[in-house]
Amino acid sequence: MSREVLMLADALAREKNVEPDVVFAALEAALAHATKKRFNEDADVRVEIDRKSGEYEAFRCWEILPDDVEIEAPERQYTLSQAQAIRPDVQVGEFIEEPLEAVAFGRIGAQAAKQVILQRIRDAEREQVLNDFLARNEALVSGTIKRMDRGSAIIESGRIEGRLEKDQMIPKENLRVGDRVRAYLVRAERGGRGPQLTLSRTAPEFIMELFRLEVPEVEEGIVEIKAAARDPGMRAKIAVKSNDPRVDPQGTCIGVRGTRVTAVTNELNGERVDIVLWSPDPAQFVINALSPAEVTSIVVDEEKHAMDVVVEPEQVEVAIGRYGQNVRLAAELTGWVINILSVDEAQEKHQQEAESLIRMFMVKLDLDEDVAQVLVEEGFNSLEEVAYVPLAEMLEIDAFDEDTVNELRARARDALLTDAIVREEAVESAAADLMSVAGMDEETAAQLTAQGIQNAEDLADLAVDELIELVAMDEERAKALIMTARAPMLAGA
Repeated sequence: MSREVLMLADALAREKNVEPDVVFAALEAALAHATKKRFNEDADVRVEIDRKSGEYEAFRCWEILPDDVEIEAPERQYTLSQAQAIRPDVQVGEFIEEPLEAVAFGRIGAQAAKQVILQRIRDAEREQVLNDFLARNEALVSGTIKRMDRGSAIIESGRIEGRLEKDQMIPKENLRVGDRVRAYLVRAERGGRGPQLTLSRTAPEFIMELFRLEVPEVEEGIVEIKAAARDPGMRAKIAVKSNDPRVDPQGTCIGVRGTRVTAVTNELNGERVDIVLWSPDPAQFVINALSPAEVTSIVVDEEKHAMDVVVEPEQVEVAIGRYGQNVRLAAELTGWVINILSVDEAQEKHQQEAESLIRMFMVKLDLDEDVAQVLVEEGFNSLEEVAYVPLAEMLEIDAFDEDTVNELRARARDALLTDAIVREEAVESAAADLMSVAGMDEETAAQLTAQGIQNAEDLADLAVDELIELVAMDEERAKALIMTARAPMLAGA
């Protein structure tokens, strides 16, 4: 019957377009299933088919466990001492195998064995379909809506299906069974019913891929889409740059008489698209992103990763946009927090900040108002700047002589040292309070205080996932620390 095995494996492999090894593995599983029926207990049976001759052998297997482990399945497990009585050189984790008489191949007509073979082949076919799809490296999926499932659309694309959830559809678009649609591939998964694609028509990447499809220069790398932001179905912004100085990236993406951008807009159910010129200078990029608003000035706060954008009063509404749409999309596109201010608001804010700095310098450096005001007018914003800006730069200030400069620098350094000592004492005090929580160690307490957790009450207010995010630890320990910190409050309640 060995020849029959080889012929069957070859025929199934050709018919189902799968590798012969997949068919052999399915046949081995089916033979093992049929052989296993000889035993009343839950035995572990393995069948091995020779890929060249078609001959096959069957084995009963026992897993080797340590002597101190309780055997839960004696029909397929041995302790180490039991196993070494049979084969002295065997080790924990290995298997002992006993040859069995394999069932005759002609008796595998049983429905259960047949189902094993067919299921293995179906699984292999599905895997092959998914692998073929992924090999094409397609980010856009085009297909036909096969059916609607609780508001979601099931899209058939060749031999594979994708799911477009309702919240991933463009608002107000009316998709129906039979419609041809495009969507962005979010991820591909191996599900019980075969490969499943998760799709989106609202993702920013979708609009980027649509422009790649419509604009050959993007596909060729001459024009690059750096970022995209969307309010799906309403408005979008994309940032573009040219890798060829002779090519206008905005005009290229718009197309002759707007044909290219119109094609994208039509696919997005009328979504208006602003094409923004990308800039390596963050301030210029923000100015471009806020178009069509005209910016008067801009102040960058690197520490807060924010910008104050100043516009004329009549431009405030344009910069913000309807329901804040323009500034929100610009912030999403650039990655910066954007604050829109009118000229008057900017002046008022600047005055308040200047007054706050003057008061700080007066208190920390024990200065009169005139000297503190000179520091602010010269652009000093912190004690660190006063203490460590090069001496030559400070000597350029007309209002200060060398003695004054040296005195200011000395006072600033003393103030910084005092602040550091106060902070260190506060941290030590907080750490000591946290150490009162059972299970706390010094390293964890120090990490928590550095993150602003000052006492047991602060720790008690945290959720488990918040604590794990602040300090790397396992979930059980995080839960135990929080519950211990909460114990006094629960007892009081």
